[in-house]
Amino acid sequence: MLRITVHNDPGFLTFQLEGKLAGPWVRELEDCCQSTLVSQRKSVLRFDLTGVTYIDAAGKEFLAAMHTEGAEFLACGCLMRAVVAEITDARVPDCRGPKRKGENLT
Repeated sequence: MLRITVHNDPGFLTFQLEGKLAGPWVRELEDCCQSTLVSQRKSVLRFDLTGVTYIDAAGKEFLAAMHTEGAEFLACGCLMRAVVAEITDARVPDCRGPKRKGENLT
């Protein structure tokens, strides 16, 4: 199961994900993103993966495509940070620091 919560903040749009990004839930996220982005184009697109427990190959492929389009990721824990590092080819900072203005997202 995957819970998707959309946060529409000034200047950026965040998809907060909780659960498993795998199987049919990847397509559900794709559909949610497409329908949301049609009506709410923001300068920064973010995916909050701090509540994600598992990502399969299709989920990684989707996130990689979003990264290519300029999306940023917020990840916490060894597994999600490793997945984001694999997708972005960059070191992912620990999520324990502040998550406010000036935060360093990948």
